[in-house]
Amino acid sequence: MKTITWKGGARCAVSLGIDVDGESLWLSRDPENARRPGVLSQGAYGPKVGVPLLLDLLERFAMRATFFVPGWVAEQYPDVVERIHRMGHEVGHHGYQHEWPDPDRPDEEEANFLKGMAALERVTGERPIGFRSPAWELTPRTLPLLREHGFAYSSNLMDDLAPYVHPEGLVELPVQWLLDDAPYFMFQTRPPSRPIWPAELVEKAWLEEFHGLYGLGGHFNLTVHPQFIGRPGRLRMLERVLSTVLSYPDVWVAPLRDVARYWKEAHE
Repeated sequence: MKTITWKGGARCAVSLGIDVDGESLWLSRDPENARRPGVLSQGAYGPKVGVPLLLDLLERFAMRATFFVPGWVAEQYPDVVERIHRMGHEVGHHGYQHEWPDPDRPDEEEANFLKGMAALERVTGERPIGFRSPAWELTPRTLPLLREHGFAYSSNLMDDLAPYVHPEGLVELPVQWLLDDAPYFMFQTRPPSRPIWPAELVEKAWLEEFHGLYGLGGHFNLTVHPQFIGRPGRLRMLERVLSTVLSYPDVWVAPLRDVARYWKEAHE
């Protein structure tokens, strides 16, 4: 295991990535969901209720997070995204309508990428510097696109416990399905679906992984979705997780942009 060094001599880095998919998650899965208001209401809960509750939680911890937002969601909920940005949180790129990129359609991938980026810039007044692809799906065109448009980092791959730098200079901030709330909480009435996990079991899984990463000095890069984690009982669970994580000594808590910036500077 390589030696990992963190800002200020910290033992472990902690980041919270919040994917504000809204209705775009359901529209991208099945365009027919546009005619199913009950299905779409699951996604609408995220920006309408989940995001404000998460913002309140983050303020109690004096913590800044990275909100990955599809361009379509920014267009539908500009006031919500403006508030996220105004409160000092990072707004990252998350596609246009949560579409999975197709390696056989590079022109379509680029068009959606540019459309999503433009929407975020219109709402926040800033270009995003971080990219998380819907479902973490990449194609051979994705990383070159990020480099061409001045992005600092990608947070999509699952091949390490700490950041690393791609040969062309782009920082990768690895993720893991284990540290994502969707596999535990996402549910739909049409197959395929999955059972809904009790929050206490998810808390156990996340803290087990944090303890392991803390011991090795890795990056605890947690991913949540307001429409899933934003239920009251799950928010209480997330609050317990953050309380435990922040109680450990030598933990550096930072949005992903700051982690990428530090890693690039420390390893140039």
